[in-house]
Amino acid sequence: MKEGRRAYPVVISKEDDGFFYVEIPDFDIATQGMDIADAMEMARDAIGLMGIDLMDEGKVLPEPNIAGINAAKEDIVTLVDVDFVEYRRKVDNKAVKKNCTIPYWMNVEAEKAGINYSKLLQDAIMSVLGITKSAN
Repeated sequence: MKEGRRAYPVVISKEDDGFFYVEIPDFDIATQGMDIADAMEMARDAIGLMGIDLMDEGKVLPEPNIAGINAAKEDIVTLVDVDFVEYRRKVDNKAVKKNCTIPYWMNVEAEKAGINYSKLLQDAIMSVLGITKSAN
């Protein structure tokens, strides 16, 4: 088994509004999707987010448990796989927009010099934190 990869059971139910409700019992959470494929992707995303949150809090991920799944006859019970290592990499490298304010004169000079604000800010933060390379 690939390190960090697990498959969790989910229960997918079609709702009256046409959406698909997804229960994820091992995490005691739920989500929904526009169709079955979207519902499974939303479940993967919800499990990934919840899983890395638990890990960041120093908690243990729940073991996948298919016993005791409560599902109606018309529901779909399936497994959704999540690679927590890959999911963390994806989330950790997601760009986050930050606003900052500088004096007008500084903006004029920086634009003349062709300063890339995002790159400069990233470099400065890495320097302050003592980080020598990006965490890819």
